[in-house]
Amino acid sequence: MSARDWIDKDFYAELGVSSSASAEDVKRAYRKLARELHPDANPGDARAESRFKAVSEAYGVLSDPDKRAQYDEARRLFGGGGAFRPGGGGFGGAGAPGSFDLNDLFAGTGGPAGNSGAGGLGDLLGGLFSGRPGTPRANSTRPRRGADVETEVRIDFTEAVRGATVPLRLSSPATCGSCAGSGARAGTSPRTCPTCGGSGLVTRSQGSFAFSEPCRDCRGVGRLVDDPCPECGGNGVSTRTRTLTMRIPAGVADGQRIRLGGQGEPGRHGAPAGDLYVLVHVAPHPVFGRSDKNASDIVLTVPVSFVELALGTTLTVPTLEGSVSLKVSAGTASGSTLRVRGKGIAGRDGQPGNLLVTLQVVVPSRLDAPAREALEAYAQATADHDLRAELRRRTERPEAAR
Repeated sequence: MSARDWIDKDFYAELGVSSSASAEDVKRAYRKLARELHPDANPGDARAESRFKAVSEAYGVLSDPDKRAQYDEARRLFGGGGAFRPGGGGFGGAGAPGSFDLNDLFAGTGGPAGNSGAGGLGDLLGGLFSGRPGTPRANSTRPRRGADVETEVRIDFTEAVRGATVPLRLSSPATCGSCAGSGARAGTSPRTCPTCGGSGLVTRSQGSFAFSEPCRDCRGVGRLVDDPCPECGGNGVSTRTRTLTMRIPAGVADGQRIRLGGQGEPGRHGAPAGDLYVLVHVAPHPVFGRSDKNASDIVLTVPVSFVELALGTTLTVPTLEGSVSLKVSAGTASGSTLRVRGKGIAGRDGQPGNLLVTLQVVVPSRLDAPAREALEAYAQATADHDLRAELRRRTERPEAAR
């Protein structure tokens, strides 16, 4: 990407966020736009595909703290209508509208005196195009690792518990299959740019000063493609739809990210590809849930009657594999949780978690005559037992509760 690309493009506007947006705000905006503009959701819509590429490019810069800082600095110096722009020449006088102070430009580099090349400006541009701030005359043709890519997958509760193999259909930048990433039509090769000698940068003089900027002829790439590849237009990268088969491990939790190494965007000039991060969404189960304290434990709420808790009983409760018998002792309180060992999710050590069964008394909304008479008889039989005596005692004598 050339200096003018960095300056002229408003990546914040592409994502619809302000320049002060947090990293989380940037990620949230990208995910929303990526879902709306994804080629799979807009088949045949060239405009949506173009916007999808622009949004992905913006996120690639703003999601990287170093690239974002360099982009912000470039826009601050050159993007606000100032007197100096790469290749434009001219510095405006000190204090003039739209100008900047040369002392600020060379701050921290020992000043203009003694500079034998690009000086502070060369350092800045070198940082922008090499990814290493403070590197003068950076060579933009050096290998560069591909960007990371993120996608989402939705699975049901049972698949999350037991693990699953799912297909991922991705539309993302990939090495062009026709030119193998060279950007040149099959049977031809790029040639070294004669203007910059393959460095991607040229040095220009402005009065007593010299500074470097990306080569205009090759746009900072260092190579010229005389006969571009028709598939990728000479970029060496094209948006392609591919299908991957992904194994989701047993016990994955909702919101967990899984990394697939080397499945992101292709690297440049022989560098490795980026990684693919898959955000997993687990659909809730109508009966079971996951314990907040131990991800290997499954929770289940079972309705019971007052009589079952008072007299004791044996319940048949469902599990992920079928059902199991659970003994409830007489006098068990409502809200009690009983543990069924080994009926949870297998952990990383291979040991299964537990099924945690919470007993909840259900009050009938209607009573027939015999049931009402039986309850009234029970109320009379237990009239001498004051259930709220302890509550009154603690209220009247708070110190007794300590």
